[in-house]
Amino acid sequence: MYGRVESTEQITPSIVRVVLGGEGLDGFEMPAATDAYLNLAIAPSGAPYDAVFDPKAVRAEHAREWWPARRRYTVRAWDGTRRLLTIDFVVHGDEGVAGPWARHARPGDVLVFEGPGSGYTPDPGADWYLFAGDESALPAIAASLGAVPAGRTVVVRLVCDDAEHELALETPGRLDLRWLHRRGAEEPARLLLDAVAALELPAGRADVFVHGEADEIRGLRRHLLAERGMDRSAMSCSPYWRRTMTDEAWRAVKADFVASMDADLDAATGADSTADRP
Repeated sequence: MYGRVESTEQITPSIVRVVLGGEGLDGFEMPAATDAYLNLAIAPSGAPYDAVFDPKAVRAEHAREWWPARRRYTVRAWDGTRRLLTIDFVVHGDEGVAGPWARHARPGDVLVFEGPGSGYTPDPGADWYLFAGDESALPAIAASLGAVPAGRTVVVRLVCDDAEHELALETPGRLDLRWLHRRGAEEPARLLLDAVAALELPAGRADVFVHGEADEIRGLRRHLLAERGMDRSAMSCSPYWRRTMTDEAWRAVKADFVASMDADLDAATGADSTADRP
């Protein structure tokens, strides 16, 4: 499947919003999830095949140097009436693959992808919600906020560089939102953990979405499950990226990192962490 770029917009200094449309989205259907994701396939510059391609065929027919880079991104929004697909990309200059692609994308450019796959959606039976993460989790958190039942408390803690990187967020729920700024912080890597640890949690059954930088998420997950005693079956938790690592390096070690994260938690709680939701 593929989309053609309809428009791009720099919505914060580090986030580019890309809207896709066109005939390549015929048959696209969203799952019942607010953390629905696409597996993007971004061809290297000068690739000897068409802009619209089959990733599996490319791998079978071309040398590894021409294989497309694969990246997973959350669907920020899908307009089924106008057939428009919105994806938000975190961009740090020319670092990485998907960010630079989004930065330089122009109307008519093609983005090939597979999916969508489905992930988290807010549990309508929960008494309250906790969403925590950084820019990489912002699209899923923003989409999830729209699915929170009216009047329910939703606590959101988000890390970004400074006030220029904040986005307006809306929800039918009762929003308790705090942005945490890296710039000027003594220990930026502890911002999220310290903010959540300082919370007086609402009463009742929680539904939790915690995604972002690997080491930060590891500490936060341990805090919520081992120290706060929260229900791990009511938590969606994933390390999206890791500080000081390229996307390729992180993808190579992510499975081992998640296994060690589970083992660490099991040692702290004496339980089996494999019951976590994805």
